[in-house]
Amino acid sequence: MSADQATMFAAIDRVAELAHAAAPMWRRSSSDVRAALLNGLAAALEANAAALVDLGDSETGLGAARLNGELARTAFQLRGFASEVKAGVPYRTVDDPAVAGAPPAGRPHLTRVLVPLGPVAMFSASNFPFAFSVLGGDTASALAAGCPVIVKAHSGHGALSRKVFEIAAKVVEQQNLPAGILTFVENTSREANAYLVQHRSVGAVAFTGSYQGGVALWRAANNRPRPVPFYGELGSINPLVVLPEALSNGEIEPAQTLAASIALGCGQFCTSPGIICVFDDDAGDRFVAELAKALGKQTPHRMLTEGIRRAYEDGVERLADHASTKSLVAQPSNGSGPSPRLFEAHADAFTGNTSLHEEVFGPAAVVVRVRSIEQVIDVLEAVEGSLTVTLWGAGADTPGNRALAYAAEQAGGRVLFGGVPTGVAVTHAQHHGGPWPASTSPQTTSVGYAAIERFLRPVAMQDAPAWVIAVRDGSVQS
Repeated sequence: MSADQATMFAAIDRVAELAHAAAPMWRRSSSDVRAALLNGLAAALEANAAALVDLGDSETGLGAARLNGELARTAFQLRGFASEVKAGVPYRTVDDPAVAGAPPAGRPHLTRVLVPLGPVAMFSASNFPFAFSVLGGDTASALAAGCPVIVKAHSGHGALSRKVFEIAAKVVEQQNLPAGILTFVENTSREANAYLVQHRSVGAVAFTGSYQGGVALWRAANNRPRPVPFYGELGSINPLVVLPEALSNGEIEPAQTLAASIALGCGQFCTSPGIICVFDDDAGDRFVAELAKALGKQTPHRMLTEGIRRAYEDGVERLADHASTKSLVAQPSNGSGPSPRLFEAHADAFTGNTSLHEEVFGPAAVVVRVRSIEQVIDVLEAVEGSLTVTLWGAGADTPGNRALAYAAEQAGGRVLFGGVPTGVAVTHAQHHGGPWPASTSPQTTSVGYAAIERFLRPVAMQDAPAWVIAVRDGSVQS
């Protein structure tokens, strides 16, 4: 082991031990204590918004408007999880009183309670430096559940991550809470990341990032002597289906809407539409022409990191060189950002070539020309799991639309019947996850208040004395 590696491992040991030491207190903490921390973190973010946004823009180039909106969302969801805590969500119990007599009618007294999993290793995302980073949704939901959080910062916005953590650590200190409730590591190697995932003090992992990196850490989590839950979001191609009915009022407006969604944030959204199914008819031809025109006018800002830019260029080169594709938008970049790209392939060629199903992270998409509902379903089945599937023009109750809706449910975690998939509301009904390879645990969400459920484990208490149940209602610090 090199000296640098040993230093990284030692740093991970220190934060993991702090988190382990804080875990018993935090799992027993009252709703008032947890909510106060979450609300305090939200207020601290807002109090430092101007400086944080300036720093974030200098590192990411995402722009003040986007970053201010993202910071506001981050504070909103911190407060939202505080409200969930005050409502007793992580303290819920299900009580089955004892019934005298022999089984199966007779039974003991059973109370189902929720137990925090323990310290959570949270891997920050590159593309959301506030909402999926130090104080993002994974951190907020884990803290609400009663789990300490070990933040693994993303190198794409290291200075911002350090500053946000410094602000958060002060809030923890001011509220007289153990420092191990929220800890921080950065500049780690792949080996060190695997070491963190496999650390004996870590009870769960939350990850948002690339497919390759996520799968490596997922395997590490499952190769532990005692595997732990790995909640990974690994990328998504987000098919969008344009049915003929969606073009009945013209092609220009929907084409412009879609082009803006493809290029939004330089295409660096996990929900960016990457596959566009369009029928092979006259209206479809006009729509594709308008889409190419509108996308060609987009001027994306610079990408988050040079590594992401290189991966984007490699991805569009792979699509451009493929024998089954035709390039529709390919003008040179006219600024610091990459050139938007649009390709076209026919359904038969697309479904038979797995290399065309891979996500290209950036402002690029593939138009897949289809001749029937059955071919659309073939495309959805070919791309496997996705965070979203969008169906434009499926408002009527027809056998074809029913078949499409079923196929979309099988493929996606969120099915849209209007609008574009970029943008994910933080609500109780939201689901941000999908079948593999979109996520490793498709029954869970990383956005919305159901995210708290990931970090709680049910335990059935049988014939428990009253004090055991009383200390779990969140009303007092135990």
